[in-house]
Amino acid sequence: MLWPEQPARQDVGHGVANGSVELKERAVSYPEILHHGATQGVTGSCHQLLMDAQHSLLIDCGLFQGAETSAEGRAGAGSLAIDFALDTVKALIATHVHVDHVGRIPYLLAAGFKGPILCSEPSARLLPIVLEDAFKLGVSSDQRQVERYLELIGQRSIALPYKHWFTLADTSTLLCRIRLQRAGHILGSAYVEIDLTYKAIGRKRRILFSGDLGAPHAPLLPAPRPPYRADTLVIESTYGDRLHEDRRSRRQRLETMIEQALADRGSVLIPAFSIGRTQELLYELEEIIYRKTRSRPAAREADVRSSSHADWPQLPIILDSPLASRFTQAYRELQPFWDREATKRARSGRQPLGFEQLITVENHADHLRMVEHLASTARPAIVIAGSGMCTSGRIVNYLKAMLGDRRHNILFVGYQAMGTPGHAIQKYGPRGGYVDLDGERLEIRAGVATLGGYSAHADRQGLVSFITRMREWPDEIRLVHGEADAKRALGAELRRRYAEKQKRVSIITP
Repeated sequence: MLWPEQPARQDVGHGVANGSVELKERAVSYPEILHHGATQGVTGSCHQLLMDAQHSLLIDCGLFQGAETSAEGRAGAGSLAIDFALDTVKALIATHVHVDHVGRIPYLLAAGFKGPILCSEPSARLLPIVLEDAFKLGVSSDQRQVERYLELIGQRSIALPYKHWFTLADTSTLLCRIRLQRAGHILGSAYVEIDLTYKAIGRKRRILFSGDLGAPHAPLLPAPRPPYRADTLVIESTYGDRLHEDRRSRRQRLETMIEQALADRGSVLIPAFSIGRTQELLYELEEIIYRKTRSRPAAREADVRSSSHADWPQLPIILDSPLASRFTQAYRELQPFWDREATKRARSGRQPLGFEQLITVENHADHLRMVEHLASTARPAIVIAGSGMCTSGRIVNYLKAMLGDRRHNILFVGYQAMGTPGHAIQKYGPRGGYVDLDGERLEIRAGVATLGGYSAHADRQGLVSFITRMREWPDEIRLVHGEADAKRALGAELRRRYAEKQKRVSIITP
């Protein structure tokens, strides 16, 4: 057991015939799933599995971002409160530590949640870093309060190894077991299998929550493997309406787009999430620099330096995010969870996440000096800074200083939610439009490009394969965490696949 069992109800199941009938009738109505987020877009993930009248689980409890709303229609910062009952919630399972999946945990605790927070072993290492930042931004920066809060998080967190079943509840009427499997999205990400057995009626049901599934061949991470079976599947649909390029093409496009941008003789700004995307970018940039250094003849040094192309071995890669730096260090320490390719590189003496050209900017004064230096000199450089959707963080200062200069370029490598500054820049920048940042309207003269295939999410083919490679396909699929078009496209493709195999399925869009 991972927590003390509640006393069994005294009015149920004493061998009385009508009591047994009532118990069976109630059991048939379970399990039930309530969605408290990620139904109107790709943020605010929070799902509640009602197992019976006394037991439920939360899967994720994330922040809403941009113009996306809670189930009650409140947008962004207005949907922080936990406005659903917690009296039956026995545990929170965190599929991974992105803020749109865990960012409301401070508010969950404030609302009275007393249960454990279950996650993978890498996530248990990364979660305090995420929640410390979320607490400071949203609750209080008082160090004593922060320390007390982090101590509470540490007491509540339980790290579970992958691939092992764990019993969460075992009463006279219900058996609940869970298992975490690698999801390949970011380090520590997991999809959750939940086995329910209703003892009174001998009924079993396996429910699977995908969390965010990673793309095959993502840097650093093993690809997710589908489970054997599921009866009900709650699956993300972020890229349910499109296909990604293969990894080699993505890396080549990354290299080409950076070289084209640097030909403008300015800097390249890459907004990136502090965890996951930043580390993948560093990994890929190290590979490009490594290949360029090994393949370029020394005799051509002067020619390359004088050309309009990037001098990769001398090009500064600036990581301007203290939070991203902390995550990158944690990633280095979690090397046992890397994939074979990354591990092989490290063993050969390379430093995929700490190479020579990497410059980290820690304190705010150094950050401001770096912004001023690059804005005034337009020195060729690559800057990686958060936040990934340009809603806050140090990337905002770079954008305010450099968006109006044609020498600079913005390169988007991640999803930009509706209502975020990143989405506005991505949409209107190529048209010579504007964006509002910190109450200031800025014309966009810098180049704007999107490397859409560079995603930590599975595309339509990956999502469909996750289902169709199961031995036993689910008969109920719930599509969450996606825009309406993505859900429609994914749903249509799944119906086609099921029809081909003459299988029945109920596809639900909450």
